[in-house]
Amino acid sequence: MTVKEYNTAVREFADPVFRFVFRSMKDRDRANDIVQDSFEKLWILVAEIDYTVVRSWLFKTAYNRMIDVIRKESRLTMVENYDDSSLFTEEISGDLNEVLHKALELLPAVQRSVILLRDYEGYSYQEISAITNLSETQVKVYIYRGRVSLRKYLVNAGLTVS
Repeated sequence: MTVKEYNTAVREFADPVFRFVFRSMKDRDRANDIVQDSFEKLWILVAEIDYTVVRSWLFKTAYNRMIDVIRKESRLTMVENYDDSSLFTEEISGDLNEVLHKALELLPAVQRSVILLRDYEGYSYQEISAITNLSETQVKVYIYRGRVSLRKYLVNAGLTVS
């Protein structure tokens, strides 16, 4: 990749990578640090990485760095042991967007990440699998479970879900 392509990558992909990390972590400073770390790693490997794979490489790098940060702060909740009844105990406002974001925050980190990659960023199951180092089957299961939890949360909030 050339320096010009690197600069193009920064212009095109910095905002989407930031949005993905910020939605997952809800901390602007940590999200900025993770995005900056990702672009720093890209700069170090600029001669080795082809521009055609930069977008997925950046998302994968940012995702892995985000998981490292989350693991340092607290242990990840295993999906198999996750009790989604906690999603329904808090008061909920009427704004659908606000309610949906609140529901996303309550999901385990892995479910939230794959849902954000699929529904917000538009990645395919195969691309999400490559970014998260999960199998396609695991990705589909996490997305399904996350959507079920989100649906339950919205229904309990009194919002209709089709």
